[in-house]
Amino acid sequence: MYTLYSVKDTFSLPASEFGRDVEEVAEEVLRRKYEGKIDKEMGVIVVVFNVTNVSDGVIYPGDPATKHDAEFEVLAFMPKVDEVVAGEVTELTEFGAFVRIGPMEGLVHVSQIANEFISYDRKTQIFVTRQKKAMLKKGDSVYAKISTVSMKNSVKDSKIALTMKQEGFGKAEWLKQQLAAQKERGKRGRR
Repeated sequence: MYTLYSVKDTFSLPASEFGRDVEEVAEEVLRRKYEGKIDKEMGVIVVVFNVTNVSDGVIYPGDPATKHDAEFEVLAFMPKVDEVVAGEVTELTEFGAFVRIGPMEGLVHVSQIANEFISYDRKTQIFVTRQKKAMLKKGDSVYAKISTVSMKNSVKDSKIALTMKQEGFGKAEWLKQQLAAQKERGKRGRR
């Protein structure tokens, strides 16, 4: 999901910044250029750091900025299908729950929240299962599995589908209840 990459790129040092430390300006410029953007191979660039080996500047006619090569590291987030993630419910709607996973949000469609009938209470903005009366609300921590990923040119346009339907996924409280029920069934089976 998170990966460190070493990158080499060229950046422009504006003439207005000529009096400042070139490595400090390089980091600022590269952060603006990369952070929060999507690279098709690396994923969402979370942070740029450790800028090194900044070259001497090259001046091109008609351009008041100098061009410099630099090496730096980036931490990137790339969601992968079938990956298990932990996240926080950020929003509930009639059609599902949005879950923050790293720098992105994924959607758990209502049909993928639980293995039993679930309904949405619009007034309280809570999902409730019919049999177990398990509730899901904004701010809950959940475990889910990534079903599909569609990375586009921006974080906003990218889509991640999640499922919590399988055993071992969902709200942490639900998992504790599942384990307690399994232990109880195991005790009854040994009698």
